[in-house]
Amino acid sequence: MTESVPAEGAVPGPGPADPAAWLTLPDVAERLDLPISKVHQMVRDRELIAVRRDGVRRIPADLVANRTVLKHLPGVLTLLADAGYDDEAALRWLYETDDTLSGRTPATALAGDQAREVKRRAQALGF
Repeated sequence: MTESVPAEGAVPGPGPADPAAWLTLPDVAERLDLPISKVHQMVRDRELIAVRRDGVRRIPADLVANRTVLKHLPGVLTLLADAGYDDEAALRWLYETDDTLSGRTPATALAGDQAREVKRRAQALGF
C-alpha cells in the first residue's frame, strides 16, 4: 500500500477518513491525569497526534484508550514523520480503511494484534 505525501502547505479539511470521536487537549490531560503542559509536550514529541478542527487542536479519542496512549502509536507517528508525512497526512493514513487489515484502519489495528504489522507498513513508507 502506497500513498503520496501531500504538497507542502496543503492542509486538507476533515474527510471520510477522520476518526469518529475527538478529544481536546484539556480532555486528554484529564483522561490521562496529566497537566496540560505534559500533553502539549507529548504532541511535540510525537507521542500523540493533534490536528485543528474548527480552530481547536484535537486528538482522536480512540488513540487515548483506557487512560493511556496506544502502545505503538509514538513509534508509528515517528515512522510516518520520517517518511515525510505531516500531521494531516499521518491522520489520513491512520484512518484510511485497509482491506488487508481485515477491513480495519491502521489506528484501530494498533489497539489489537496487528499493531506490529501497522508499524512494519509505516516503516516501509520511508523506502
